[in-house]
Amino acid sequence: MRRAAIAAAALLLVVPLAACSDQPLSDTGARPTPSGTSAAPGDREGAGSGSASPAPGESTTESPTESPTADLPPVRDAMSLPALMREDVEAGRIRRTEPLGGTEAWNGWAVTYTVDGATVSGELLVPTGPGPFPAVVLNHGYIDPSYYTLGRGMSREQEWLAANGFVVLHTDYRGHADSDPVSDLGRESRLVYTRDAIGAVGALRREAYVDDDRLAMIGRSMGGAVTYNALVADPDLVDAAVVFAPVSSDFTDNLRRWTIPERPDNAQVLFERLGGPPDRNPRPYRELSARTYFDRIEVPVLIHHGTLDDSCPIAWSRETQRLLREAGVDSRLLVYEGEGHAFGPRFEDSMRATVDFLRRELGGAR
Repeated sequence: MRRAAIAAAALLLVVPLAACSDQPLSDTGARPTPSGTSAAPGDREGAGSGSASPAPGESTTESPTESPTADLPPVRDAMSLPALMREDVEAGRIRRTEPLGGTEAWNGWAVTYTVDGATVSGELLVPTGPGPFPAVVLNHGYIDPSYYTLGRGMSREQEWLAANGFVVLHTDYRGHADSDPVSDLGRESRLVYTRDAIGAVGALRREAYVDDDRLAMIGRSMGGAVTYNALVADPDLVDAAVVFAPVSSDFTDNLRRWTIPERPDNAQVLFERLGGPPDRNPRPYRELSARTYFDRIEVPVLIHHGTLDDSCPIAWSRETQRLLREAGVDSRLLVYEGEGHAFGPRFEDSMRATVDFLRRELGGAR
């Protein structure tokens, strides 16, 4: 496993989106080979405005003697990726709450784990046979929390990966299914979702059937942003990452695409907290954008995107890919002509490319 020498990192993503799927058509990339105001339990996005005081347990200043944070960007707001970079997200053990069936190749369970004391639900799939196995955390896309159900949004990916020898932990994020609630600010900033994804990796590391030297993260749509956030928040978190039809790595793009038109009240809460909309005060929105910190990513990234995606324009991934390569990240964009956001005809192609990528970067899975 390639581990970064740098300490924690930060991540964040914004805006919602439903499911996706992909398949590889053309390759855009230089890589030579595919490679609220009131806080809920564990929700650290507190109320305030502008450069408000930090929430409990957060600090907006760093002591000059603290060498682990010497190279981190400054914290000017507690609700930012630089603040998340300094956090030590605490993950509890995975608890199996109900069997969900399986096949000859894998077995599945409904599970919970804790992140900084908050409960997060999800689905766990474990291959049959002797371990330890490589493992993958799945970050789902936007589905209205009012009708989201356990493990929804990436069931196809769950089963495909488990059948190919990967342990899979699909996290529900706070505010979804049986997870603890989340504040409006936590939801719209996507920082709480990022913590839940980071915590899922930490929870997997504690399981004997998981090889903690072979860990990856996969995000779809909004979950792509969560994945980008996690990679910049903690460069040493996983060994590889894949995103399908991701939202923009620029927080403001997502804010304008979904939050402002679909949840204007939440957008106003966010504006009040960050000292105005992005056209008046752009700095805090840059600090919620993963692309601002792409130079912190230290693992290979594979992006899948269809040319007919009417939810997340492929131009977003083209720009993300350009910025990743500019930052020196080992990244590749696979473009699927005629494929939409949810990936239908080319889903199997995209999963074959994903499994090949993970086997190459992690090794070991059958």
